[in-house]
Amino acid sequence: MAAIPTEAKPEGYYGAGREDLVAVLPRPLGRALDVGCGAGNVARGLRAAGATEIAGVEIHPTFAAQAQDALDELVVSSVEDALSQGRLRGPFDTIVCYDVLEHLVDADVVLRELLALAAPGGHLHVSVPNARNFTLIRDLVFRGTFGYTEFGHRDVTHLRWFTRRDIVDAIGRAGWTVVDARPNTFRGKDRPVDRVTRGHLREFIALQWTVLAQAPPA
Repeated sequence: MAAIPTEAKPEGYYGAGREDLVAVLPRPLGRALDVGCGAGNVARGLRAAGATEIAGVEIHPTFAAQAQDALDELVVSSVEDALSQGRLRGPFDTIVCYDVLEHLVDADVVLRELLALAAPGGHLHVSVPNARNFTLIRDLVFRGTFGYTEFGHRDVTHLRWFTRRDIVDAIGRAGWTVVDARPNTFRGKDRPVDRVTRGHLREFIALQWTVLAQAPPA
């Protein structure tokens, strides 16, 4: 499947700062790696939160150039090539991987190789689209389509899909210890539904899952 050219995607797609996710990272951040760093706004948030040094890897040269000033080290490459060619220099105390794994052919390999770059007790924070979101089921059952789009939850470049259980299992298989898994954030209109149902519909409401994991201690 051919990828949608980056020009077809809104700039915000690569410029999101993900402040909500950076805010919940364990402190101190220490030396950080931003996988799929886009235009560098997550890295800027990491710096503001106290990261002492930040490396990034980004496949799209246009956005990588925008990230350059936010990083101490930048690799313009796919994450798979950067890892297999030893172009990322660990160890890292904090590794963030926001909206990346769903674009990879073999996320399991990448998760294992990221573990090899983690400092003892270092943290990995991942976000992925929720394959159990009710809109997917709705469209499959009632509209007869999966409903790929050019960007967003069902981006045409997504190669992998994860439920909460799937992403937790994948991270665990790679050797990380999962510390926490939660829905990213509900839209305001979903919070009353979540309260009324006492969280029983949470896995169908969530657009994304975020998972925090930790590398083994020394």
